[in-house]
Parts: sequence; C-alpha cells; structure tokens
Amino acid sequence: MRYQRHARISALVGMVGTLLALLCLVLGSAIAESPAARSQQSITTIASTVPANGDVNPYGIVVVPNTVGNLVKGNLLISNFNAVSNEQGTGTTIMQISPGGTVSQFAQIDASILPGTCTGGIGLTTALVALRAGWVIVGSLPTSDGTSATAQAGCLLVLDPMGNVSETIYGTLINGPWDMAAFDHSNVNGGGTAALFVTNVLNGTVAAGGSVVNQGTVVRVDLTLSKSAPPFVEAMTVIGSGFDERTDPAALVIGPTGVALSADGFSLYVADSLNNRVAVIPYPITRQTTARTGTTITKGGSLNDPLGLTVAPNGDILTANGDDGYMVQTTPDGLQVAKTLLDSSGSPPGSGALFGLVAAGQSVYYVDDATNTLNLFH
Repeated sequence: MRYQRHARISALVGMVGTLLALLCLVLGSAIAESPAARSQQSITTIASTVPANGDVNPYGIVVVPNTVGNLVKGNLLISNFNAVSNEQGTGTTIMQISPGGTVSQFAQIDASILPGTCTGGIGLTTALVALRAGWVIVGSLPTSDGTSATAQAGCLLVLDPMGNVSETIYGTLINGPWDMAAFDHSNVNGGGTAALFVTNVLNGTVAAGGSVVNQGTVVRVDLTLSKSAPPFVEAMTVIGSGFDERTDPAALVIGPTGVALSADGFSLYVADSLNNRVAVIPYPITRQTTARTGTTITKGGSLNDPLGLTVAPNGDILTANGDDGYMVQTTPDGLQVAKTLLDSSGSPPGSGALFGLVAAGQSVYYVDDATNTLNLFH
C-alpha cells in the first residue's frame, strides 16, 4: 500500500508539473502578444555605431567586465562587419559606447601591419569577447569585394586593453569565425585562463557555391594568460561538428551563429540558423570529443533564422531572428515563453536587422544593422 500511495503521489506531481509547464507557455504567449504587455516595454536608441571611417553593419556586442587601459567597465564594445562601401567582410573597427551614449573608437585594425597571420585580411564578425584581464578577442571573416566567392578563413585577433593587435590565432580549425563566447577565469592582474567557444562557417562552404554542406563547427580554444605576454593557446578542440552552412547572396554566409554558456558552465547553447533551432552541447569546458550538432532545445515556433544568442540572468535563452526582427525567449527546458519585436523596418519587416545582443539585468542591449545603432530594450 505504501508503494502504491507513493506512486499515486508521484503521478499527481507529474500531472501538476505538466499543467504548470503548459500554464507557463500560455502565459508566455500572452506576455508576448498582449497590447498591455507591449505598452510596458520600450526601446531606446543609445548611439550610432558608425565610426569616423564610415564602417557600417554592427555585428558583435559585449559588455566590458573591467576598467583597464582604454576599456571602461560597463561600456559596450561593438564590431563592424562592413566598410563604408557596405561590402560585407571588410569592416575594421570596434567601437566603445557607454550606457549613456558616449562613443569612442576602441580599435581600427590595419591588415597590413598585423603581428601574425589572418588569412584574407580583416572583416570583423559577431565573434567578440572581452576578458577580465583586459584582452579583447574578435573574429575576422574577410572578403575582398563583399561577396562569398572571395571569403577566406580569417582568424581571431587578440587586442590589448589599448586596442592594439597583439597576436592572431589561426589554423585549420579556425575557418570563418562567426560568433564566440568565453569562459573567463582571468584576473585583473593579467593572469589566469580562459576558454573560447568559436563557431566556424567556411568549412567547404565557398566551394559548395550556395549548396548546403554539413561541416560547420564549434571549436574550444583553451588559453593561458599572462600580464607580460599575449595569451598562449594551449589547445584547440572541436566540440561541435556537422552543422549545416551555406553561402548566401544577402547574408554572405549562413551557419551556426550565436553561442553562449549557461551560468553553471555545463551547457553551451548554439543558434543553428539554417535548421531554425537552438541546440545545446553538454560539458563544453571539459569535453574532448565532438557532440556533433548537439541536442535540440527548441525548434521552429517563433524562431525565424536565429542569429545572435545570449543567456539572461534567469537562465533563459534569448535569440535574435535574422528574418523578421523578433527576439525570442526560451527556457532551458525548451519552452518559447515570449517574443518581442525589436525592428520592423525593411522588406519583409525586420529582415536583416538583428545580429548581436547581450542581456544586462532586466534589459537587453542589441545592435540594429538596419539603422547602424546600439539600442536598449527594457
């Protein structure tokens, strides 16, 4: 009898859990759609992301964790993918913008005077991180004319706190670095360790001429940091592979894009853009083998070409849709609980406007490619 009673209680708990999950989904949809909820939300333009040289198409965004050198804690760094010509894969600048709208140029990178190899030149992507020790690392996926036919492997560029390139990280595993997250164990004295998680979208993509190839990767780059020398690469490990990718006339290339770690570091979330899903790679910090394309957290629904991805303070996953201007909020269990329209310009509305985003408390900073601005949703 005792076992049966416990079984009934367990069944009842399970039913309650299911009902609560359904309630959360219904409430989440209501929050996303109700006019009352929308009236409580607002979008503020913080500043233009266009530097003096005219670079456009802001892609990467990251919050500065510590004040060191020219970096100011709490400011945001923004990488630009296009030059003033609007050719993709030719942008060379990183802007620094305060939450109050003060704008300065953190770096302008000259491909002719790099301290190491960066195959093809400079075209700064969404792959942008800032470490507590003061190092800023940004991906480059360059072109010579803004088309996918001339896209080359690029590299990761390591900048010191003054905005100078100190080294490049390159090789066969770094091939079109498209986005990046970091597990940061560095310190303000310049030492410690860090792990970078880099999505790569050029493995066989250009040669396929627009056809889908399943060769996209997520690579972990383990770094040892020193105050007196640039970061040292201890190892590179492929922890995700087989992601769909292809070239695209409008987007240059489409493949695995946004990546972000859960707060406990046990999960790495990946925006699998072509398959319209969010995947998870377990134990990304320690794993020594590929998890292939990971496990699907959520797919379809309000997702519409998820690009930028970040994790909110409550653990929910926020993704920016590339095709309709919406931000989608998903729980770690896979429930899409809200969607918010961040940009409705263009045709179709919101298409091509969103890329990088980052959560800050109850607010979200995001770049808007359509207006070349840094915006705040709150």
